[in-house]
Formats: sequence, C-alpha cells, structure tokens
Amino acid sequence: MFEGQPKGLYALALANTGERFGYYTMLAVFVLFLQANFGLTPATSIEIYSDFLMFVYFLPLFGGMAADRWGYGRMVTIGIFIMLLGYILLAIPAGAGLTAYAFMFGALALVCAGTALFKGNLQVMVGNLYDAPEFAGKRDAAFSIFYMAINLGAMFAPTAAIKVMEYAQSRGVSEAASYHWAFGVACVSLLISIAIYYGFRSTFRSAEGGKVRSADAQTESVPVQELSKEETRSRIVALCLVFAVVVFFWMAFHQNGATLTQFAKDYTATSSTGLESMMFDVRNLVAVIFLVYGLFGIFQSATAKARSLYGLVIVAALVYLGYQYDTLPDSVKVDAPIFQQFNPCFVVALTPVSLAIFGALAKRGKEPSAPVKIALGMLVAAAAYFIMIVGSVGAPMPAFAADGQTLHVADFSPNWLVSTYLVLTFAELLLSPMGISFVSKVAPPKYKGLMMGGWFVATALGNKLVTIPGQLWGKVELVWVWALLAGICILSFLFLMSQMNKIKKVA
Repeated sequence: MFEGQPKGLYALALANTGERFGYYTMLAVFVLFLQANFGLTPATSIEIYSDFLMFVYFLPLFGGMAADRWGYGRMVTIGIFIMLLGYILLAIPAGAGLTAYAFMFGALALVCAGTALFKGNLQVMVGNLYDAPEFAGKRDAAFSIFYMAINLGAMFAPTAAIKVMEYAQSRGVSEAASYHWAFGVACVSLLISIAIYYGFRSTFRSAEGGKVRSADAQTESVPVQELSKEETRSRIVALCLVFAVVVFFWMAFHQNGATLTQFAKDYTATSSTGLESMMFDVRNLVAVIFLVYGLFGIFQSATAKARSLYGLVIVAALVYLGYQYDTLPDSVKVDAPIFQQFNPCFVVALTPVSLAIFGALAKRGKEPSAPVKIALGMLVAAAAYFIMIVGSVGAPMPAFAADGQTLHVADFSPNWLVSTYLVLTFAELLLSPMGISFVSKVAPPKYKGLMMGGWFVATALGNKLVTIPGQLWGKVELVWVWALLAGICILSFLFLMSQMNKIKKVA
C-alpha cells in the first residue's frame, strides 16, 4: 500500500489534511451555527448549507481551466491564501445583524473561491506524479492513500469544534458566539497546511504544471500527449456519464451535515452509557484504527521482526481500550455534530482493508474496473438509507417551537446513525477515490484541470440537491425522506450499469 510511492504524494496529502481539517471543523457546526446565531429554521439553514457546498464544488471547474493555462502549483498557492482570509472573516464575532450576515456570506465567498483554485488542482498534481511509467500501476492505491489523509483531518474536526466551543462557553462566551471559536480552528489548520506545502514543495515541483525549471536553468513547457479528436471525444463522454451518476451520490452522501445531523439533533439520544459510549471519544476510535492497522500489518508483513512490532501495536491498543473501558463515566454526553467523526474514522480504518481486498482480486484477474466500483458504490449507498428507513419506522413527525426551531422529540439509539455512516463509508470508498483516480487517468491531457473541475461540478450539483430532503423535513414522515434517497441511488446504479460498455472502452 505505502511501498514505492513518490515522496510528493505524502507532502501533498498532508497539506490537504490540514486544509480539510479546517474545512470539516467549520462544516461540522455550520448548520447549527446558522440556527443558533441567526435564528434560522432548519430548512433555511440547510438551503444555505447546500448552496455553499454547491459553489465550493462548482467553482473548481474554473480553477481547473485557469490551472491548465497558468499551472496547477500557482493556482493552489493563491487558493490557500484566499481560503485563509475567508476563515479569518468567519471567525470574527459580528453579532446577528446585517454586518454579521455580510461577514458570513463574504467569508463563504472567499472559502468557495479559494477552494476553487486549491482542491481540484492539488488532486491533479497528485495524478501528475503517476504519469511516470514507474509509478503508473500505483495510481489507484495513491488516491486511496490521499483520500485517507483527507479523512484524517475530517475525523478530528467534530471533536475539535465541540471541545473549543465548550472551552469558550466555560469562559463565559455565549453558545452563539462560541461557534466563532470553532471557526478559528480552521484558521490555525490552514496555517499548518501552508507550512507543510512550502516546506516539502521540492518533492512535487515536477507535478505543478505550467513552466518548470530544467537542469540548465532554462524555462521549458511540460510536454503534453496528443490524442485524436475521436479519442478525446470518447473519453469526455465516458467521464460525463460517470459525472451524471456522481451527482446523486453526493446528494445522498452530504446529508451528513443536513438531514442526518438534524436526525441526530431531534431524534437521537443525547447521552450514552457503557461500551457504546466509548465510540464518542475520538481517542478510542484512534486506538481502534491502530488495532486494525496492527492486524493488517501482521498478515501483510514478510518478516518476523515486522510482525512482532505490529503485535506490540495491537497489545498497546487493547491495553488502552481496556483502561478506557474501566474508567468510563456513568454517562457520556452525545452532541449532534459528533456523529460526523464516524465517516472519516471508518475511511481511515477501512482503506487498507479495501486495498488488500482489491489487491487480492487483481492478482486473480477479477478486480472490478473503476466504473464498476462506482456503480456498486451507488448500490451500497442505497443500502445505507434502508437502515435509516428501518430505524425511522413509527418515528413521530418533527416538532417546531414558536420561533421555528425544531424540538427534540425522540431518543433513538445512536447506533442507527453510526451504522448508516459505516455503510455510507463502504459506498464512498468504492466511489470517491476511484472516481478521482479514473478522472486523472482518462481525462485528455490538455484538459486535466477542466475534467477534474467537471468532477467537482458533478459534486456541486449533488450538493445543491442536498436541500431537497431538507425541504421535506417536517412535511412528510421520515421514512419517505430516506426512501427518496435510497430510490435515487438505485436508479443511478441501474443507469451506470446500462452505460458500462461505453465507459469501459476508455477505462
């Protein structure tokens, strides 16, 4: 998994980890911030949330076009500083009046513009590292590692947001104002990301695109492979078919910050006891990850010394978890944003397992292609929402206070949400890193930035559609909200499988 990868992969992945940590810290509490600070209803809050996500993922289309002309590295550098300005503006407590709205929307605009230049182009740079023949066979594994690094940042984000808000409130800061402290965490993480990017830039300069410095100090253009018009067209058609399906995956997946968070707030128990309560401490989740990696390492290691080291890791993880269990408090508070830590935790824990499974299938010549994995991801996503359907049978309708805020109406087990996030993670691992890898491989060389931007446009459209289930909240029974999402995923699976022959020609 990690062997034989270029050093630039880890530098770019860690730079992205810092940026994603800040982004997901902000995103974990954003909908709740809109309700607490401005008194907005869940429907309006989710509308703003989905619009923000749409622009975050739509604008990389133009960021990619700019990078195709002026270089990926240059756009990434500009983008990260624009994002930093956005998070600084969001962290300023400006009350709840017109000035606060101006600060909030201005901050969102800067984050969107910065992400447009940063996110997609950084991923193109990762793909460029694998254009060299000696690394070509490691592309899929590389994007899985890169994706895992993204989720390392996302895993700690909800806990960071909650803890810094609790600290602020302990110092007399109101709940509404404490959200700005959480947004301040994003500022710090961006500074760390900038330090990593510039500190290790020498390991990936060759992937930055545009003009590069040759050995004799002369400036020359990076050569670009030429394709026929027919081949270029067939590749773009195949990518567009995949993009059409990806729209509906992100519509379903990004309910994590919308209706699934609303379900956590309105329908899920606010405390937990016993063994179950251990999963709400991110430190225990990290110990479980070490346990998984230790077991994985024992089976993968070729030497007794390596197996012994992994064995020590397993023992240390088990001892720590045992200690944590023995010292459990009588009850653990369960905050709605904390559920967003489970998806990235599952991604980090399961990535080596998925790579091992597909590696074993590849040796037998039975590994499914990236487009087939994407189609299967849609089917698995449907299964996740079937869990929510079962868990919501007989649930009362959402209740609203006089000010339009929703009330807590039930104490369902948190295991319904955790199980849903687990299955959604399986879907994500089949679809997202494989999709990004597929784009970097199939995109016509002259349009790499544009096509990676197309991937994000599909994500953007899906993020805009996130609002549809949000608008249904309180208007229909919960089972119909989840049934809508499950049905869309099934239809997307059937559509992509019907188009598979066209896609496999260029895969």
